[in-house]
Amino acid sequence: MQRTVLVTGGAGYIGSHTCKALAEAGFHPVALDNLVHGHKWSVKWGPLEHGDTRESDAILRIIDSYSPIAVIHFAAFAYVGESVSNPQKYYDNNIVGTLGLLDAMLRSEIDKLIFSSTCATYGVPRGGAIQETQPQDPINPYGRSKLIVEQILRDFDSAYKLRSIALRYFNAAGADPDCEIGESHDPETHLIPLVLDAASGRRQNITVFGNDYDTPDGTCIRDYVHVQDLADAHVGALHYLLDGGASDAFNLGTGVGSSVREVIDAAKLATGRELAVIEGPRRPGDPPSLVAAPGRAREILGWEPKMSDIETIIETSWAWHRSYFGH
Repeated sequence: MQRTVLVTGGAGYIGSHTCKALAEAGFHPVALDNLVHGHKWSVKWGPLEHGDTRESDAILRIIDSYSPIAVIHFAAFAYVGESVSNPQKYYDNNIVGTLGLLDAMLRSEIDKLIFSSTCATYGVPRGGAIQETQPQDPINPYGRSKLIVEQILRDFDSAYKLRSIALRYFNAAGADPDCEIGESHDPETHLIPLVLDAASGRRQNITVFGNDYDTPDGTCIRDYVHVQDLADAHVGALHYLLDGGASDAFNLGTGVGSSVREVIDAAKLATGRELAVIEGPRRPGDPPSLVAAPGRAREILGWEPKMSDIETIIETSWAWHRSYFGH
């Protein structure tokens, strides 16, 4: 019997890698995407349905066509700066879109959902590695939209017995080791692809925003986790729900941070190229360090990151970058 999973945002960066992981685990992923930021070329392991999660009746027809056993929900806007300048767009898409999806799920009696959340729900960390018990106090509309959805999911479990897992990512990075899919955003805001753009000559330089933080080399530290490890965590969360697991939330990170300077040095080593680096001012709202305490995901979901050392992240990103941009 075919076990179908509906993957909203399945044409996006993490969504497409998760579709591949689902297929390799014996599931049949159906990608639902409005293609505002997703790519048709990244949907290779199951059908693509063009649609918007805010259109509940349309989602219901797709569900009726495929009879999924669960939903993995990636579909969201995710640019922090844009969320500050245009919060209406983020609350409409990320919250109203989730409610449309949940309405269709309730009407079709689908009671399992895995939600793509974020460490941005925590806001500014209060020192040390971030545990799931840290208060959630987001500082931008993007983080607030994700936190509101987490709260909605808790209420839907209480009222309707719809069980869910919220996975709070730290810094997603890297690319499929087979170079079939990878990171391609427009505009691109993530550090590693920007650094590789500088290495390949697609941009003239890379700017380091702040070199006077209270960190060993003065630059911001982030917890980078390979996108394939993230995808594996979603498959693990799916098995957990299918085995009767209760609703919960988990950090997805490694517990190890890399500074901006360390990422740039790793990129120089992996590419064999020098990079023009500009020292810029701090950006408002950038915490000195964001590192996960990932123990609960390992303990309860059995999740163990295998590719999330910074060297492997850079190597797979560079291989994809050269393949995708043809250099």
